[in-house]
Amino acid sequence: MSDTRKPLDLFWFIPTSGDGPYLGTQDRHRPAEFRYLREIATAVDRLGYSGVLLPTGRGCEDAWITATALATATERLRFLVALRPGVATPAFLARQAAALDRISNGRLLLNVVVGGDPAELAGDGVFLDHDTRYAQAAEFLTIWRRLLAGETVDFDGDFLKVKGGKLSFPPVQRPHPPLWFGGSSDAALDLAADQVETYLTWGEPLDQVAGKIEAAKARAAARGRTLRFGMRIHLIVRETEEEAWRVAERLIRDVSDDAIAEAQKKLADGSDSVGQKRMSALHGGRRDKLLVGPNLWAGIGLVRRGAGTALVGDPETVAARLREYQALGIEAIIASGYPHLEEAYNVAELLFPALGIGGEQAGAHELHPGEFGTGAGRPKLTAVS
Repeated sequence: MSDTRKPLDLFWFIPTSGDGPYLGTQDRHRPAEFRYLREIATAVDRLGYSGVLLPTGRGCEDAWITATALATATERLRFLVALRPGVATPAFLARQAAALDRISNGRLLLNVVVGGDPAELAGDGVFLDHDTRYAQAAEFLTIWRRLLAGETVDFDGDFLKVKGGKLSFPPVQRPHPPLWFGGSSDAALDLAADQVETYLTWGEPLDQVAGKIEAAKARAAARGRTLRFGMRIHLIVRETEEEAWRVAERLIRDVSDDAIAEAQKKLADGSDSVGQKRMSALHGGRRDKLLVGPNLWAGIGLVRRGAGTALVGDPETVAARLREYQALGIEAIIASGYPHLEEAYNVAELLFPALGIGGEQAGAHELHPGEFGTGAGRPKLTAVS
């Protein structure tokens, strides 16, 4: 059992594909305009979140360019940016990582994304099957890590070949900006055990998360390594339990049965991700099967791929549920809520005190997990065109 007295490392989400208060509709939709993304980032930086995740995919603004721009507008916020082994060379992405780490003064984290949508991958020029993608990613990360560590690299693998590779400008964080990664298949667990520092899971029921953590721990231990663990989940927090559930139901009020059926078919037919299949299996596309654990609601996954669950409730209840995951070994939470600007404030104002985030942490400038304090009060909210 892990120590649940330690503050969780709480991240937020930058919605680079757009935002809004409802799923399944364009009603009150907010486009991914940079001024809006910057508004979220500066608010989250001031409120005391540890960092932000920027998603990746053809429906999102580029994570690297967006993170670089946001890094210049923030002071302490860390940026978890997608490192995609199949779409560029290790040397090219090593140079990008080193540059962004220097620009941000050591605030870069890398989220290794192998990909689970064959059609989208084909559009990026990647035509490898599921397990082969992970084998290629292992070679990529081996080269990438050696370059960031300052080595001159010669490598001749099944997929990649490098001769005399080197990096002229080192990163701030040594030997390299930390690698985070999530995946549920055997191939993914092997990659995590071999290559990364933090293993991520989506917000599944406690027993399922416990099983994934133990499997990842065992594989890492067999290689003489240890892993840190994090979880990606949505949060719907209000002063009362009843109000929080009303907000959850309102979020999907415009989602029709036809839209659910279409989304679930697309997820089933268009993804070879084991993690996505686990998410979809929690509810089976049924509105009457959305409560999949205590306060764990799967309504978001009816129409959204990826993280599809939310913890719903009052601050004390949601904090208690997060502590249950923390007891399993989860140290970092990557959270989100719709719309992301307002919900960043709701979570900070309501949940942070219940989790012990803030207080004497305020004003901290050291770039360590969970050591960022709450900042000044709520600014005026700017309208988004």
